Amino acid sequence: MYYTVCEVAKRLGLSPHTIRFYGKEGLLDFVERDQNGNRIFKESDFERLFIIASLKRAGMTIKQIRTFTRLCDQGDSTIAQRLQIILDQRDAVEEQITELQDALDVLKYKTWLYEVALKAGTTAVHDHMPLEEMPPNIRKIKERIRRLTDDMERLYKGPSKP
Repeated sequence: MYYTVCEVAKRLGLSPHTIRFYGKEGLLDFVERDQNGNRIFKESDFERLFIIASLKRAGMTIKQIRTFTRLCDQGDSTIAQRLQIILDQRDAVEEQITELQDALDVLKYKTWLYEVALKAGTTAVHDHMPLEEMPPNIRKIKERIRRLTDDMERLYKGPSKP
């Protein structure tokens, strides 16, 4: 059974424009065409399209994906190169996840801060609040902010004098 660009796009959660763009960028050379020159996709094409879309979502550039797919086409002699590409991208994604988790933690902290301030009618409510009165997840962020502040103060004060 064959599928059209629109059917493939819908099945993969992509736009037809994205599928066509991948084709123009040389990522779909494996896809057959009908007598009118339209791409026709087989069931066996879905895995490769899914991988291409996943690599793009993982932050790989079209050029990197093209390199990867061409290595795939070369067969088993490129397994080590392909593995390294995947490992490198996995490391980059894990780093992004860590950065995003840090950003989410700060947003949670600020949400808590403003919810408490809204109830009290002032942001000054936090000025002298002991860490023990803060929820554990908020306390962790507040302690981290204090360490950063302390580190910056030490950095700008220079070495302490006896």
